Amino acid sequence: MPSLLHLDSGANRSGASISRQLTALFADTWRSVHGPADYRYRDLVTDPVPPLDTAYCSLGRRLERNGLVPAAEVDALTESPAEEREWALTRPLIADLLAADTVLIGAPMYNYSISAALKAWIDRVSFPGAFTDPDTGTGLLDGTRVVVISTRGGAYGPGTPLEACDFQNPYLRAYFGRQGVAAENIHFVNAEMTMAGLVPHLADFRPFAANSLAAARSEVTALAAAR
Repeated sequence: MPSLLHLDSGANRSGASISRQLTALFADTWRSVHGPADYRYRDLVTDPVPPLDTAYCSLGRRLERNGLVPAAEVDALTESPAEEREWALTRPLIADLLAADTVLIGAPMYNYSISAALKAWIDRVSFPGAFTDPDTGTGLLDGTRVVVISTRGGAYGPGTPLEACDFQNPYLRAYFGRQGVAAENIHFVNAEMTMAGLVPHLADFRPFAANSLAAARSEVTALAAAR
């Protein structure tokens, strides 16, 4: 049965959030096609992932010294209540990611990159050996599809003056690629100039923003309906 992990990371949790509107459209469309049975949702703002600390680092380094260790054996390598707590916070997040056929990420651009809430999730799930089969050395995310809904207040697409300032999509593409997600399974849907309707000096770009949002909605629906 297909499974969807839906993550929102936008600080604006109101109905005005375009990234949340688009991820909700994807999730609703996906459930109408595949059914609601294996759908998991996490709001990384309402339910934030704690930042890493010394105990996480100590446990991770111990695992790296021991080579690839199956997740079921990590508990036996913890050496303190703090390490046990860090692993208890980490293991369910990794399990959710590994169980998902599709990972949907709402990722508004903040200061040319991703939000701190999303970065905290990335840091925690990136536990040593988490995405590698300890017996075969093969990647565990090679069949996973990642769909990133990227919203930006300005325009950062190819040929725009701010193209070089996009540290959001290239970062996420590189990150998931390094974790073993196939390049053809990483999809980005970009809604650009989302601030044009609010900021007076961007008023001339409102038609562009409307077209970009309409195209994003169409692409989101198509990706969500794909089997």
